[in-house]
Amino acid sequence: MDEVVKAANLTVNLGGKTVLEDITFLAISGEMTGVIGPNGAGKTTLLRAVLGLVSVQRGSLTVFGKREIKEIRPRIGYMPQRHFFDRRFLLSAADVVATGLLSPRTLLRRIPKKNQQVKDALRLVGMENFFHQPFQNLSGGEQQRVLLARALARRPELLLLDEPNTGLDFPAQRSFVELLRKLKDKEDIAIILVSHYLVSIAPAADKLLCINRTMHVHGYPAEVLRSPHLDEAYRCQFDFLTTGSGTERWWH
Repeated sequence: MDEVVKAANLTVNLGGKTVLEDITFLAISGEMTGVIGPNGAGKTTLLRAVLGLVSVQRGSLTVFGKREIKEIRPRIGYMPQRHFFDRRFLLSAADVVATGLLSPRTLLRRIPKKNQQVKDALRLVGMENFFHQPFQNLSGGEQQRVLLARALARRPELLLLDEPNTGLDFPAQRSFVELLRKLKDKEDIAIILVSHYLVSIAPAADKLLCINRTMHVHGYPAEVLRSPHLDEAYRCQFDFLTTGSGTERWWH
C-alpha cells in the first residue's frame, strides 16, 4: 500500500488564530481514515490543507509525496459539505456528475451527458439507472450517491469527503458508508472522511483521527473508541458511545 497523505506536526493559522496544531497522521491507498471531532474542531480546515487551499505554517504536509498540491490536484476527488444547485435549472443526475469533470480549461465547454466517465461514475455508486432522473427529485441518500459519483468522475486516487452524512437518517448513513468501504477496497483508493457521526463511520473506517484543534488520538477504531482522550476532545458533547463492541453491534 502506498503513502498518499502524510502530515507531520501540521499547524495551520487562519485570521491570526491557530486552527490546527501538531497534527500527525498517514493515509494510505486502500484505506479509509475517519476524521472525527466536535463542531469547530478544524476538520474541514484539515481537508482544505490537503487540497492546498490553506497554507501550512509549521510542520509538513505531502500528498502523493509532493508538497505542491497544484500539480497533483487532478488525482484528488472532493465532496464538500454543502452543494448548491440552482433549482431553476432542472439538472439530471448525469448533469450533476458531469460538473465534476469541469476545469478552468473546460468551464465554458459543454460536457456531453453521455460521456463515458459520467456513466462509469454513476455505475460505481449504483446509480446508473438514475442517469436521466432530475437531481432535485431524488431522496437524500440518492442525492449523496450522485454527489459521490461527481467526486469520482475523474477516477481519483484520493477521495476527500466533508460531512457526507449530514441530513441522512441512520440507515442511509450506514448504507452510504458501506458503499465507501466497498469502493475503497475495489478501487484501491485512499479515503479521508470527515464526520461528527462517530457511530456510523467507526465500524467502517480503517483508522480514526480525533481532533479538536490539536490531535487527541489516532489509531485503529477499537483503540480510539476506548481511549480516554476521546472524551477530552469532545468535552462531553456526546452520549452515544458505549463500552466494548457496541458500535460493532450497531453496524451489523
